[in-house]
Amino acid sequence: MAQYQTWEEFSRAAEKLYLADPMKARVVLKYRHSDGSLCIKVTDDLVCLVYRTDQAQDVKKIEKFHSQLMRLMVAKESRSVAMETD
Repeated sequence: MAQYQTWEEFSRAAEKLYLADPMKARVVLKYRHSDGSLCIKVTDDLVCLVYRTDQAQDVKKIEKFHSQLMRLMVAKESRSVAMETD
């Protein structure tokens, strides 16, 4: 499990992991209220990337990245690739 300290490194690695095989990639967001930390994990069962933060400004970055991944997931190109694999 690779845990990143900087957001830029994590976002590049996570996007690369997703684009390598969109059908196997999963994204998990976890918030712990007790210590106010947010964790985002991207995995394809072989590689696991993790970024943890307790900074409020990082929440916006994570939200933007997550919505970008969601747009990629529902894009027409990814659907046609998924149809070809079935």
